[in-house]
Amino acid sequence: MSEGGPASPGRSGAAPPPPPSDRKRETLAAGSPIQPIIKDVGEIYSRLLDHRPVIQGEIRYFVKEFEEKRGLRELRVLENLKNTIFETNEHVLPKCEQAMPGNLNEIFKRLQAANEMMHRLQEKEHEERKREADELMAREEKRAAHWEEFMKEQQNKRAEVDEEHRKAMERLKEQYSEMEKELAKYISF
Repeated sequence: MSEGGPASPGRSGAAPPPPPSDRKRETLAAGSPIQPIIKDVGEIYSRLLDHRPVIQGEIRYFVKEFEEKRGLRELRVLENLKNTIFETNEHVLPKCEQAMPGNLNEIFKRLQAANEMMHRLQEKEHEERKREADELMAREEKRAAHWEEFMKEQQNKRAEVDEEHRKAMERLKEQYSEMEKELAKYISF
């Protein structure tokens, strides 16, 4: 029972004979009434359980639709992007590198000048605020001194008025006491 391999020279491309167990199945199925049932079961299996043909058909449909609708748009976008990057690297970037040192020095000088101007403005503003605060303090002190003088003057005037009132009260008391004395003279008659 030595069999040659599939590439043995004595056979001209014929398939090797099936193993002995498969021969029995073929002979049983070849002439029996079970053959149509087996065929139907195979078809049912391929339709219900074997989804490979359906999936392959869906994949082919999707690829076809994707290629037709989108075409080579992504390829064109990528090519444009590649060209833009190449142009940027070859032309724009060297120009920027050449222009940067001079412009940066210019910008740095301008920033320093702006910084100095801002510093001067801050100093002026600080001096102005200090001057205003000093003026406010001076006005406050002047107002406090004026108020104190006013209060002293009011106390002096009050003291004068009180003194005048006391003197007037004494005069009135004296006058009334004299009137009482004179009245007492007339009562004795």
